[in-house]
Amino acid sequence: MTPFSARLREIGQPLRKRAIEVLQVNMGKYCNQACIHCHVEAGPGRKEAMTRETVEAILRFLSASKIPTVDITGGAPELNPHFDYLVESCVRLGRRVMDRCNLTVIFEPEKDHLPEFFKANRVELICSLPCYTEENVDKQRGEGTFQPSIRALQRFNELGYGDPATGLELHLVYNPLGAYLPPPQDRLERDYKQILKEEYGIVFNRLYCLANMPITRFEKFLKLRGEYDGYVALLESAFNSATLEKVMCRELLSVGWDGFVYDCDFNQMVNLPLADRNGRALKISELSAEALPDKMILTGNHCYACTAGAGSSCGGALVSEQCA
Repeated sequence: MTPFSARLREIGQPLRKRAIEVLQVNMGKYCNQACIHCHVEAGPGRKEAMTRETVEAILRFLSASKIPTVDITGGAPELNPHFDYLVESCVRLGRRVMDRCNLTVIFEPEKDHLPEFFKANRVELICSLPCYTEENVDKQRGEGTFQPSIRALQRFNELGYGDPATGLELHLVYNPLGAYLPPPQDRLERDYKQILKEEYGIVFNRLYCLANMPITRFEKFLKLRGEYDGYVALLESAFNSATLEKVMCRELLSVGWDGFVYDCDFNQMVNLPLADRNGRALKISELSAEALPDKMILTGNHCYACTAGAGSSCGGALVSEQCA
């Protein structure tokens, strides 16, 4: 394999930070699901959780910056006891708040308030639904997850989510079940919208297609099936330089549950933190958003997953099918 950094040098396109548009906050690894593709390796047995002290450090950083969007993730971030406080504080600061929701979390104990809470704070919902069939969703996310996911989406629709007239945005996320790239996003979105509307009365705004990252839990899954080498080779062979201008790490800063900072959530999981000139990993309490533009972005071979085919980011495909 050609190292990703060497590929960038070959084509003369180094990756540098621009002004930060999205502050992504990982509130911990505790989750009520344990999906096979989860690069966070989140699950019911994980104990890592962001403290109130770290939340306050994030809010201080945010208030001193002009970053317009806060993207909250996990695990299931809503299971962190400081989730509601973080959301409300970001809204008071006038920031757009996004929540990466696994849908079934709203049926957990003491979480039935979440749908109305999301609406009251106009939280943009990005919800995992890796297929529109029960068999595939249960295979990837765990037995019995499809039906409560459908009920959650119907509840969000009842509150106005997914209706362009309300401005309450509801997006779905597709991940492949195995060692292959996502299909064209626009085409799959049409299928999702037609089937979910016809069978369950569900509407949503956009579908985001994400390639699976060959690290942590999904790496182990692939190796057990003897598919790791083939998948990594597929990602490298599908490298598309047109995606480099739009990769999320250019305008995103990722904060781990423990306050350390990264160029992206994937770098967080392979332990590639931002560091000072002495190599000491930095925390959000030590950082200024104004110091980040033009900084070199740390890369690894996992970056091939974000730049293969039409590309992949937290907002789905990066380029159209025609450009891939």
